[in-house]
Amino acid sequence: MSVPILTVTLNEPREAYQPGDTLSGTYQVHAPPGGESQALEISVLWTTEGKGDEDMAVHSFERATVDETGQIAFLGPRQFSTVLPNSPLTYDGVIVKIRWCVRLRVFLARGKQLVEECPFRLGTIPAARAVLP
Repeated sequence: MSVPILTVTLNEPREAYQPGDTLSGTYQVHAPPGGESQALEISVLWTTEGKGDEDMAVHSFERATVDETGQIAFLGPRQFSTVLPNSPLTYDGVIVKIRWCVRLRVFLARGKQLVEECPFRLGTIPAARAVLP
């Protein structure tokens, strides 16, 4: 069985995007003919990591599935675009971090998933530093 290859690229890769900027790019699923891909989702989202509960919120979301003939309707490069929100800004704290990314998920038969992420920064908050005694 051949596994689909996922790609996500940003149209204007840069060190950081600002709130209100348009984030756009291309995604593609390189799936073999007759593959087992059932659906895909493209999301722009943020997550937290660090101490405490991890949070996540989706800023934009699009889902495509196989059509009524069973053909995969999402082969070939596709575009995404969204205007970035005012917050939360990317933050590299000591206790908590906020990360943004474009996430492409492909759902395969039997409940399997493939994920490709393209991280980016929203805002230009400098990284926090630990204060040592």
